[in-house]
Amino acid sequence: MTISYLTKEGYKKLEAELNHLIKVNRKDVANKLEHARSMGDLRENAEYEAAKEEKIMLEQKIGELSAKLASARIIDHMEIPDDKAYIGATVVIKDTESGEEITYTLVSEAEADYMENKISITSPVGKGLLGHGVDDIVEIQIPAGTLRYQILKISR
Repeated sequence: MTISYLTKEGYKKLEAELNHLIKVNRKDVANKLEHARSMGDLRENAEYEAAKEEKIMLEQKIGELSAKLASARIIDHMEIPDDKAYIGATVVIKDTESGEEITYTLVSEAEADYMENKISITSPVGKGLLGHGVDDIVEIQIPAGTLRYQILKISR
């Protein structure tokens, strides 16, 4: 079993999602199945087939989240140096070409959310920043070429 590293917030978010799937979505899907069954012949009942497929997908998602939480290790910020970019750190970087400043929080794959500027430590940019400190210039290879960033600030 692979250990997945999560922040306390990320763990709670996944736990809340799992609880919602179990307590709310399961009931909804069960109601859909019940309604479809009541419509008669199941062999030619598209609504029943759709509800069965939805149930299968829901159970897979519940299984995946359960496994992630079971193998999760919550990151203790006391274990991680403050002067380097590691999981859980918020990193302010500057594109050396455009001068644009970007702030990212480095998280696990399970917590990554581009809309919240949370990037996975397994993404090209996340990997490229890992282990570097303030004022370091990092070069990151991406399919479109090379990105060059200067690390301006690291915080927890």
